Amino acid sequence: MPDHTIVCPSDNLPMANGGPMRFIDSDSTRRALGFDRLIPALRAMFVAGCEVPLRHTHTLAGARGDAAGTLLIMPAWQPGAYLGIKTVGIFPGNAQRGLPGLHSTYLLFDAQTGMPLAQLDGNEITSRRTAAASALAASYLARAQARHLLVVGAGRVAALLPAAYRAVRPIERVSVWARNTAQAEALAQQWRAGGIDAHAATDLPAAAAEADIVSCATLATEPVVHGACLRADSHLDLIGSFTPAMREADDACFGGGARLYVDTAEALQKSGELLGPMARGVFAAGDVAGTLADLCSGRVPGRRDGDGRTVFKSVGTALEDLAAAVLVFEQAGAASGLPGAIA
Repeated sequence: MPDHTIVCPSDNLPMANGGPMRFIDSDSTRRALGFDRLIPALRAMFVAGCEVPLRHTHTLAGARGDAAGTLLIMPAWQPGAYLGIKTVGIFPGNAQRGLPGLHSTYLLFDAQTGMPLAQLDGNEITSRRTAAASALAASYLARAQARHLLVVGAGRVAALLPAAYRAVRPIERVSVWARNTAQAEALAQQWRAGGIDAHAATDLPAAAAEADIVSCATLATEPVVHGACLRADSHLDLIGSFTPAMREADDACFGGGARLYVDTAEALQKSGELLGPMARGVFAAGDVAGTLADLCSGRVPGRRDGDGRTVFKSVGTALEDLAAAVLVFEQAGAASGLPGAIA
């Protein structure tokens, strides 16, 4: 397959390792981020660690009655290696325009000199690393023989979840539920065309009661998944709630002896999924069993025989973006014959 990396030859652009700054398009970014490579790359970065300041979050007032937008600025770096900065715009009102609700760009730099190395497709990085992080968590927390995945939502991340989960668990059947039934059916058809036994669910509580893994990727502000409907030994993956106003699961999802994990401690400060139940005394911050870094490094155990429900709440972290961007950049260098790694 030909490489589609676009290298601008202008002598006026900053030079990266003696070569021009690269502009890596969405096709090249997508091809470099296969889940068989991306999930191990995330695991390695969570073990190695990097510098990740708290993200900057800004609210953009909507015009003419539109819902407010959110701007995120997410830097991360490894001293002497790579520095990355992602900017993300989240606009829930785009659904009515037939547009994606999230747009992002990613800039990668040499962390030792500050020289720009590449601009990458931030949408591909964000969606694929988000799905990969959920699968990485499930590799520790979902039952080893989990075979039925329920996807709640029909957006960009939701579309990637079966492929990500199938990289870590023997998923044989995928159900999908969305408020828009036509979107759910279109997504199920897309997966069936790829050889997956998939169907659209019209009864969400019934679908949740059957699934080994329930993965939610929505922009919901009220619970769509209820703990009373979940299997006692299921794994619940909550992706969508990344602001205090958002929520996908009710309080009962966290009860009954469920063990809660988060991608990073920042989730306890950002997500309405956690802030609301903590304010109501459902659980305390100290009840969180561990983070992804804890799981990947072996500091805390994953699922054990006889365990009940596990819950994983993610809000995303710039560590994941950096791991993905470096993977893309270094593969682009190898494919083009240009230097991809910092010496």
